[in-house]
Amino acid sequence: MSERKEDYHQSYEGKIRIPSGCAVAGLINKAGKRVNGRTIGEMMAVMHERSNGLGAGYAAYGIYPEYGKAYAFHLILTDDQTRGEVERILVRNFKIIEQQEIPVRRTGRYKKAPLLWRYFCEPLRPDRESAIEDLLLTTTMRINRMAPRASVMSCGQNLGVFKGVGYPEEIAEFYRIDQYLGYSWLGHGRFPTNTPGWWGGAHPFSLGETAVVHNGELSSYGTNKSVLENFGYELSLRTDTEVMAYAIHYLRRQNLSWPLVAKVLAPPHWAELERMAGPERELVAALRRIYGGLMMNGPFSIIVAFHGGLMALNDRLKLRSLVAGASGADLYLASEEAAIRQVCPRVEEVWSLPAGEALICRAEEESACHVA
Repeated sequence: MSERKEDYHQSYEGKIRIPSGCAVAGLINKAGKRVNGRTIGEMMAVMHERSNGLGAGYAAYGIYPEYGKAYAFHLILTDDQTRGEVERILVRNFKIIEQQEIPVRRTGRYKKAPLLWRYFCEPLRPDRESAIEDLLLTTTMRINRMAPRASVMSCGQNLGVFKGVGYPEEIAEFYRIDQYLGYSWLGHGRFPTNTPGWWGGAHPFSLGETAVVHNGELSSYGTNKSVLENFGYELSLRTDTEVMAYAIHYLRRQNLSWPLVAKVLAPPHWAELERMAGPERELVAALRRIYGGLMMNGPFSIIVAFHGGLMALNDRLKLRSLVAGASGADLYLASEEAAIRQVCPRVEEVWSLPAGEALICRAEEESACHVA
């Protein structure tokens, strides 16, 4: 990296806003076979020009099988004192069974990177699943109140988020993602629009079982944020994608299926709704009435990862690109077809996702990849 670019990052990291593109990618092996992180890294490197070095990251599912049912808290911390404060928050509700610094390569400008720590935790009172979800949510929000001194990258079972300030290939090398195997991966290259580029604001955003990468801009952010705050969520990370992640978390806690979550985020236009008939129209209209405040307006493409699957979704006008490719048990998603062909030159099928229609794919069910 040139001296000029080095000075640029040190002087402006987290302080500037630039209009943009962003790159998203995802992959899943539907048979549950674990894939090396090098693959998602190669997909993201092809789309280098869509980001500007102010944020990138990866999410991986299936990387911690040896820790069974433990919840893996991945944390960004400024120093050891902050780590002590965060640890005291964790032990209120969790037993820490293992803790360690996340292995990274501290070279070049990353010599001054934040502390990056992971804690494998078990709930002190492992009773109801809903109660554990409450613990994860309240613990995450309590830590994120400390931002930018501390923030939670992820806190789910057998998954981890690795993110920071840099280009996707830089973050992949920094976190050594080629040392991890996962059956499902997300990747993101950021080009900040209305929010600053900083470590905690990089994508993916994760809460509980889900992780989200997002390309676009949510013009409905103010409304969405107000609705989520009324439901008890606190948004501390200064990025509109946090709204998307928390909205999905809330809707899943209401027991909405993934197809219905997609209908809330990107519902049919009113004219289309008028042409519907019968139970479908009643269902979509009810979702619009009940969860209208969580409809996402503005241009966006998102890929959502969850245990055992992926969901991809465009806004209702398809103002952001999102392409899918399939080959055998592998499904690939990316902002550009070139990223798919980079890692799968003989891809069997490639298609562009329709506006407002979710592509949902589950592992270990090869016939379960469908458009909702």
